[in-house]
Amino acid sequence: MAKTMTTTAGNPIGDNQNSLSAGSRGPLLMQDYQLLEKLAHQNRERIPERVVHAKGSGAYGTLTITEDISKYTKAQVLQKGEKTPMLARFSTVAGEKGAADAERDVRGFALKFYTKEGNWDLVGNNTPVFFVKDPMKFPDFIHTQKRDPRTNLRNSTAMWDFWSLSPESLHQVTILMSDRGIPKSLRHMNGYGSHTYSLINEAGERFWVKFHFKTMQGIETLTNKEAEAIVGKDRESNQKDLYESIENSNFPKWSFEIQIMTDEQAKSTSFNPFDLTKVWPHKEFPMIKVGEMELNRNPQHYFAEIEQSAFSPSNVVPGISWSPDKMLQARVFSYADAHRYRIGTHYEALPVNRPLVEVNTYHADGPMRLDQPVGTDAYYEPNSFNGPIEDKQYVEPPFPVNGDGYRYDHHEDTQDHYSQVKALFHLMSDSQKEQLFNNIAEAMDGVPQDIQKRQIALFDTVDSDYAAGVKKALGI
Repeated sequence: MAKTMTTTAGNPIGDNQNSLSAGSRGPLLMQDYQLLEKLAHQNRERIPERVVHAKGSGAYGTLTITEDISKYTKAQVLQKGEKTPMLARFSTVAGEKGAADAERDVRGFALKFYTKEGNWDLVGNNTPVFFVKDPMKFPDFIHTQKRDPRTNLRNSTAMWDFWSLSPESLHQVTILMSDRGIPKSLRHMNGYGSHTYSLINEAGERFWVKFHFKTMQGIETLTNKEAEAIVGKDRESNQKDLYESIENSNFPKWSFEIQIMTDEQAKSTSFNPFDLTKVWPHKEFPMIKVGEMELNRNPQHYFAEIEQSAFSPSNVVPGISWSPDKMLQARVFSYADAHRYRIGTHYEALPVNRPLVEVNTYHADGPMRLDQPVGTDAYYEPNSFNGPIEDKQYVEPPFPVNGDGYRYDHHEDTQDHYSQVKALFHLMSDSQKEQLFNNIAEAMDGVPQDIQKRQIALFDTVDSDYAAGVKKALGI
């Protein structure tokens, strides 16, 4: 027997098909609360989409630790044998919520681990580097990826103008324009923490770390032509593939691996290990196997569980922490702040974001106070009424901070924006290089020639063959 429909206050509804009107032809009566409620709720059924990473897909799974890395970290979630429930959200960066999945773009790779010590969020991409390394430039970069305010169209000129004036972007641009710029599916791409983080062990020793998730399905990609054919028929190709794979028990898996660097090594590297446009060479800092990530359960309600999911690098657990990476430092603030604006003050109380452990804070009121706290005299801190207090055992060990406070030119940190790009270029096969040249030429279509030439000059600094290949593809 069907249940009786009610209002949001639980009042039974007698007619949900016909509006209350004065006569059969109207007009309508203001007292028709159910009509007003339905219309008002519909107006509010869309929260603001994410400024970046608006189009996303997600699933639940588990992180299983198979190796002993306790000499590097005391984090319970990373101890051998630990199995932690988790949520993953994959996304494109530039497009709006209705954009096609199979577009050339960086993919977001956001992970939330519901650990026994609170939530640990790892908010990364499917690339190990990024376009900029100073957060002051991030809003400017994102503006170039969005719509021109005059034409309301995507603007290739803005993109290449910014990149050609920002040589630190070369590494990420090369990856984006390579064959890996369009993954075949979300299951066939790697994920990276991208930033440098830190691990802290029981002795209070800090190690710098890079997090890697290597797809166990293998890397598979699409060409521009293949992607265009898919987009013409299906704008949700990645969403469909991920959902159907999990529904059919073809659970995607990733090998969880890390790179470790000591503080002494960090002081002597030939590059800044906290620079988001750089990778750590695997020969110097070899990969260390940690465990395995598997996605094995689809969400039951996309809006509640994926659209309202909120990831932030501010969420770390004892034994895992941050680094001096300037981009990471800014994201620790900006991600949580974006969620407060987009979803509401108490966004972390939503079921998908709520940790498994008890939460004890002195946060007060504001939108979305979902719980019903029992009145207490301990509503401030410090207090004399047995409210929650700090525990000094969780204070992190100190880390060195050197130099005067100043707005340091991020280009002067290093003039070497090219050697790692050169190494990547030399790893590419002839076929991959040809794809790179052609992808860049297609992306530069309609861009003024002076901007094209300025970008080609950067390619030439990397390798003359790089510049020559792009010039040939452009017909210059």
